[in-house]
Amino acid sequence: MKVWLIEDSFSLKRPVVTIGIFDGVHTGHQFILNHLKAQAEAHGGESVVVTLWPHPRIVLNKELHSFKLLHTREEKIREMEHHGIDQLVFVPFDREIASLTACDFVQKYLVDRLGVEVLLVGYDNRFGKDRKGDPEGLRMCAEKNRFRIEKLPEYDSEHGLVSSTIIREAILEGDLKSARKMLGYHYYLSGKIVEGNHIGRKMGFPTANIHPLDPNKLIPMNGVYAIRTELRGETYNGMLNIGFRPTIDSAMAVKTIEAHLFGVTGDFYDEEVVIHFVKRVRDEMIFSGMDALKQQLKKDKTIIQKLL
Repeated sequence: MKVWLIEDSFSLKRPVVTIGIFDGVHTGHQFILNHLKAQAEAHGGESVVVTLWPHPRIVLNKELHSFKLLHTREEKIREMEHHGIDQLVFVPFDREIASLTACDFVQKYLVDRLGVEVLLVGYDNRFGKDRKGDPEGLRMCAEKNRFRIEKLPEYDSEHGLVSSTIIREAILEGDLKSARKMLGYHYYLSGKIVEGNHIGRKMGFPTANIHPLDPNKLIPMNGVYAIRTELRGETYNGMLNIGFRPTIDSAMAVKTIEAHLFGVTGDFYDEEVVIHFVKRVRDEMIFSGMDALKQQLKKDKTIIQKLL
């Protein structure tokens, strides 16, 4: 897969295009991508996804204090590549683009820059200032510029309505099972290992302190999790705590993400990792002291090793 900015100089072969935010690349998005690839093959062209970045809600300051992303830019690229898309094109979103009508956007970017031949539109897709970026609203634009519009049927999910918003809510409530059904995979977080205070190591549970690569990344609900971690090309099982460490740092109000990887030794400071959240095991708790905490960690490890 090739990744471009819309301003780059590139040419596409008979592009079959779809446009969307695709935050999370969930099963509803995958339904669109599968149709896109099939249409591209039938058309003898390339599958092209056009996506906006940064997320419009961040640029337009809509609920900015509470809004978080399911995917960082790099994670979105990772998922698109995984699903076999030929070309991924990022349009740097700003208020000027937000002011464009759907037809103006299509003309400026999809026609003039990409040379779109087929535009695939989701069942409930709407874009542009006038929110007329649907097949009916774009028909005249398509006739004028001689490209074809294909409207997809409604995505019929066995799990009910699927949306990025519903998935975010599930993750924030600790409902990883529902999130996984809608995503089609375990929710994950990309981060960097930073040095901590080594308290876990003194208790026999050395931890890697994880700092998310993107401050806008959605962090799951506080608690203890069973995880799988990608590190240096290998995957390790482990346990992870998200929260304020009340037994250790009772006076501090700084949330931490700490992972204990089973069977891993050594320091990995500044290494990048990908944390896959498999299951939320329990709430974060306050204990009477370090000995009680250590005993609970042993129980957590036994439970999570069996689970994984």
